[in-house]
Amino acid sequence: MSESAEFEILLRRALAPIEPPADLSERLEATLSSLTELAADELDSWELRAMKDPRNWVRPAAAVVVGGTAGAGLVLLRARQRRRQRGRAATAWDAAERALRDVYGEARRLAENELRLGR
Repeated sequence: MSESAEFEILLRRALAPIEPPADLSERLEATLSSLTELAADELDSWELRAMKDPRNWVRPAAAVVVGGTAGAGLVLLRARQRRRQRGRAATAWDAAERALRDVYGEARRLAENELRLGR
């Protein structure tokens, strides 16, 4: 067998698709939810009096960034799961419209849930 054929076989093996674990989506959702809750708790425990000293801004700023990123990831993950359940759209325009509707709906549901919990 020639070197190029061997290289092609090795390349195919290296680039073969790998199926993710079945519970990856659930673990990711649990982790993102946990990060969002931890960031909300951190911001909830922060006192406005500490705002006078800029050295105290790091923790709340980090909590805003982490919580916002985790929340956005959670919204996108749930919207994607919902899209998979409904199937494919007929056109790219329909797919974009559904995706925006799903993201908006999931963000609204999460916000309403947070308001009910009193955060």
